[in-house]
Amino acid sequence: MAVEKAIGSSSLVEVVDRILDKGIVIDAWVRISLVGIELLAIEARVVTASVETFLKYAEAVGLTAAAA
Repeated sequence: MAVEKAIGSSSLVEVVDRILDKGIVIDAWVRISLVGIELLAIEARVVTASVETFLKYAEAVGLTAAAA
């Protein structure tokens, strides 16, 4: 019995490889207030990429010593 892969599906390894190759940024901002009084504020930024991808784009926006 042969194992066939569905054309539209992706394995976990392919997804992780794509994320490390291209990178992903998750930016979240949450503010909870009651009657105009801010009770809680949370800011979070998560960046996931391979070192090679990070260095390529960080240099372009001036975040590395090489760009100085």
